[in-house]
Amino acid sequence: MVKEIITYPTPLSVEYATDVRVFNDELFALIEDLKDTINENNLDGLAAFQIGSYYNVIVVKNEDGELIEIINPRLIAHSGRVTTEESTAYYPNQTAEITRYENISVVYQDRDAKDCSLKASGSMAIVIQRKIDYTFGATFIHKMSKEAKEAFENRLEYGGEVGSADYCQTSFKRDKIVLIMNVIMVFMALGFVASLFIEDSLLLQNIWKYLLYGSIGVVLLDVVYFFYAQYEGKQQSGCSSCQIGNIIGTALIVLFKLSIIMLLSYFFVYQ
Repeated sequence: MVKEIITYPTPLSVEYATDVRVFNDELFALIEDLKDTINENNLDGLAAFQIGSYYNVIVVKNEDGELIEIINPRLIAHSGRVTTEESTAYYPNQTAEITRYENISVVYQDRDAKDCSLKASGSMAIVIQRKIDYTFGATFIHKMSKEAKEAFENRLEYGGEVGSADYCQTSFKRDKIVLIMNVIMVFMALGFVASLFIEDSLLLQNIWKYLLYGSIGVVLLDVVYFFYAQYEGKQQSGCSSCQIGNIIGTALIVLFKLSIIMLLSYFFVYQ
């Protein structure tokens, strides 16, 4: 019987697959369901997890198109590494570059509970590894680097590539410049507050110079921010209008806060 394949964001059935101990009609029905679902959807393999079963069973298609039943698989040896573009039914219409073993050896049982082994390489080795991932409650996303995983998760959440019209990035390197400007202005504000309790004219003059130099530094950083932010924004093809608005708004907000600090300082500190 053709079964519905679990897809993202529905979680997989359980965290770890349970090894098959009883080889009965229930198991045989599950295997046939896997085969029917593979054929119906023109897939290269399925794990029982993908149709909601907790059993440690996978079915994969070999180079001749024959469906191989693999029960309680264990990866016991491997060699070589290869990076390929993978897709899986759990993430419809999504692909990712994944690095896996190029050659593997697997031990397993057949439907008669007989111990078997196989060696696979190339595309079949990749399919088997991907399906074994499911028996541990994992998908190929767990094979990605931190950066690649974040990018893939953004694609899942926003429905497009990072930098595409479907995705608007919210974190940038230019934010560090804004952070530096804000830190400088915090110290300037503290200097201003401290000046309210100081009567020594010489010390007040030094504080004014400190505030003046700080304001010049903030203005220069604001100019750097404005031009660098535009350069960084051009690296993203999506959401360009909101990025330009944010850049201008951020630069103006910095100047506004700086103006308030310096205006107050002029009346209360400058002598």
